[in-house]
Amino acid sequence: MILSSILSDGMVLQRNEKVGIWGKAGAGQAIQIGFNGKKYDTFADPAGDWRIDLDETEPGGPFEMIISAGGEASVIRNILVGDVWVLGGQSNMELPVRRTLDLLADEVKDVHLPWIRQFSMPISYNFHAPQSDLPGGGWIAATSEDVLNFSAAGFFFAKEIYERHQVPVGLILTAVGGTPIEAWISEGSLRRIGGYEDILEQCKDDQYVIAAKAADEERSNAWHAHLNNTDLGLKEGWYNESWDTADWQDFELPGSWADAGLEHVRGSVWFRKEIELPESMTEGDARLKLGTVVDADDTYINGVCIDNTGYRYPPRRYSIPAGLLKPGNNTITVRVISTHNTGAFVKDMPYRLLACGQEMDLTGVWKYRVGAITGVMQQQTFFHYKPAGVYNGMISPLRHYRIKGALWYQGEANTDHPAGYSKLFEALVADWRGQWGIGEFPFIFTQLANLGEEDDSQSNWAELREEQRKGLQIPGTAMAVTIDIGEYNDLHPQDKKTVGQRLALGAHKLAYGKDGLVHSGPMFKEMELTGDGARLRFDHTGSGLVAKGGGELKGFAVCGPDGVFVPARAVISGDTVLVTHDFIKQPVQVRYAWANNPAQANLYNREGLPASPFSTG
Repeated sequence: MILSSILSDGMVLQRNEKVGIWGKAGAGQAIQIGFNGKKYDTFADPAGDWRIDLDETEPGGPFEMIISAGGEASVIRNILVGDVWVLGGQSNMELPVRRTLDLLADEVKDVHLPWIRQFSMPISYNFHAPQSDLPGGGWIAATSEDVLNFSAAGFFFAKEIYERHQVPVGLILTAVGGTPIEAWISEGSLRRIGGYEDILEQCKDDQYVIAAKAADEERSNAWHAHLNNTDLGLKEGWYNESWDTADWQDFELPGSWADAGLEHVRGSVWFRKEIELPESMTEGDARLKLGTVVDADDTYINGVCIDNTGYRYPPRRYSIPAGLLKPGNNTITVRVISTHNTGAFVKDMPYRLLACGQEMDLTGVWKYRVGAITGVMQQQTFFHYKPAGVYNGMISPLRHYRIKGALWYQGEANTDHPAGYSKLFEALVADWRGQWGIGEFPFIFTQLANLGEEDDSQSNWAELREEQRKGLQIPGTAMAVTIDIGEYNDLHPQDKKTVGQRLALGAHKLAYGKDGLVHSGPMFKEMELTGDGARLRFDHTGSGLVAKGGGELKGFAVCGPDGVFVPARAVISGDTVLVTHDFIKQPVQVRYAWANNPAQANLYNREGLPASPFSTG
């Protein structure tokens, strides 16, 4: 008898619904299930497939389930019955709690919430057909160390749901960093939308996929081998504690390689700093916070490599082995590897040594020397990014597992080409609802956070946010606005607590019948031209519109017939906003928070929820 890996110890079953249990056995074998004092039975079909639907069950647990077939019995232990939510998307949904500890360590310290569980889907893709079998995975509970492996957004969402409704919460994490939305949509829907036919056919060629992956691996291995073989720092041992840096140059950390005229260097650059430590900082636990490094790093203390990271996004938070630090002079050496980006120690990140309750600031002048110069490393193919692949491999296998609803946190990978995202999102929601076949279950999604410098003129993120806002036209959806909780210098902002809380507001409204709840910030509804400007009306104004922090509204712009947008005055008038400009009396279009990082935007409702960016055109 074979059971899906999701039907395993610690699972959470959907309450108050007929829940399917399925598997494979010998053709015609009798199958029996014992659960919650009831007995169920069926027979496997000629292909060995079987399914039993359990009666509706009230929330609670833990329970045991015994499944028998042909004299073989399997016992599934520690089962809870509650609400099950699917977590889909890319890296900001996948981002684990352990990546948020700079901000949220106190929130998860000594967590013991065994009624919150998570099942993580291993990365799997298929370009031929929707799959039935799960590639593995297991359930964990939100206790002690395991909570650090939860999706951070998912955990804080589940915590809100559990605390308000006192029912177990199961999360199914099926998210993959870097994936565009097309990867999570069915082949049929993509063909109806059009434009994906060639890549869909190409990826069906197994020999092409195998050859491309082999070429990727060979190219990567060759690039790194060339780098390591030519890196003078490795050959001479620049990481050694006693290495003389008298002929090295100065570098102000944090900063970009461009600041030192190294913007065209691809390869390795070595950085060193000597620090003086008191004895009181050498006798206990120690940790190095090295901000974020572009692209990769090997980090040494006193000649010993303490850790490394192979790509640009994770924050460098390295534990220092006991006994490595010593009173007096210590040396920190960082070998920074640039594969295809201009290298950098990202600004406005923590660069500190923490030991025995004390801190040492590591910013300022370091020494640097180029170790090796290579060509740009060509990027991998990343087949899990390709259209329909993870839909077939990571969504389709879940279709028999009954759920309450879905959360979606994705969009960053589509910002280069935002046009048409709303159409793709509509197809995705329809595909997922079609897979589970339980009607228009709640689908709650996150709008892109703020990112980049405030004065950056780019607006592709704003354009994609507008496409996301259009998704609210789909019945049974809600959107969490996050333009106020991002980090200008980090694609993966750490405040996933607020994200989870705002997603939970949408769930309270859609899934739990809290009709009087204000679950959203103001959403643009319509524009009316007045004698001297435009009056904007909004949904979800709650108990009133406010300018957060007081003062004037910011973030509004208007254009006339020439299509050139200029900043405009905006004032709150009841539940509307009146937008005016001295020289544009009849605006053609109004925009709000229309920037990659609309840091000045401050329209909220009194419940503290931000207005969504929008364009009236």
